Amino acid sequence: MIATGTFEVDLTPQEDEAAPAGRMVINKTYQGGLAGKGLGQMISKRTDNGVAVYFAIEEFEGTLKGRAGTFSLLHNGNMSAETQSLNISVLEGSASGDLAGLKGAMRIIQQDGKHSYELDFEL
Repeated sequence: MIATGTFEVDLTPQEDEAAPAGRMVINKTYQGGLAGKGLGQMISKRTDNGVAVYFAIEEFEGTLKGRAGTFSLLHNGNMSAETQSLNISVLEGSASGDLAGLKGAMRIIQQDGKHSYELDFEL
């Protein structure tokens, strides 16, 4: 099954002066097939030559096509001058409530400063 919609995101930098990477708190509000809130943490690193990587864990709470519950999303993104990739998947076994047993992967689309998503899932 596929759920689509939009989301708004707010990234709040955290102070970790001793760490070799940046850390941010992620706050998202989802609309559409997913309706609810996402809260997470992101660790990122960018080099002087433009290579970048980020990892995040996000906890979603709300509804998926009308079914209420929670689940965790794992983010893994890489970027260089030649390539760019982003993988976001549901942490298997993390879903609760009416979403227990959820499996899936998410694709994020950024266009004109706005964010949308496609969640390809099994329930």
